[in-house]
Amino acid sequence: MMTWLPLVACFFGGVFSANAIPHFVAGTMGRPFQTPFAKPSGIGLSSSTVNVVWGFFNAVVAYLLLAHAGSFDLRTRSHILTFALGALLISLFAARHFGQFHGGTTSPRP
Repeated sequence: MMTWLPLVACFFGGVFSANAIPHFVAGTMGRPFQTPFAKPSGIGLSSSTVNVVWGFFNAVVAYLLLAHAGSFDLRTRSHILTFALGALLISLFAARHFGQFHGGTTSPRP
């Protein structure tokens, strides 16, 4: 196997891990939130049940990428940094994208 493939798995493992959190939390709190299944996709709201399932699916994909496809090692600096980069980038994207719907793109003025 090529040496960069485990890093790709770590990167996308970070993406899917970070994406699982807001969906699972919103769903378990009983709140609707945007998912790819809403109309319009990524803009409309999906039910809390759909969000729990979508969050859980993302967590399973992250696990498969980290534990099986990439053989993630917590002691390997390149694995941690690549995982963190994936998580950071999807989190920044989500903050900007979903912030426009929930008032999070601007800070309140004192």
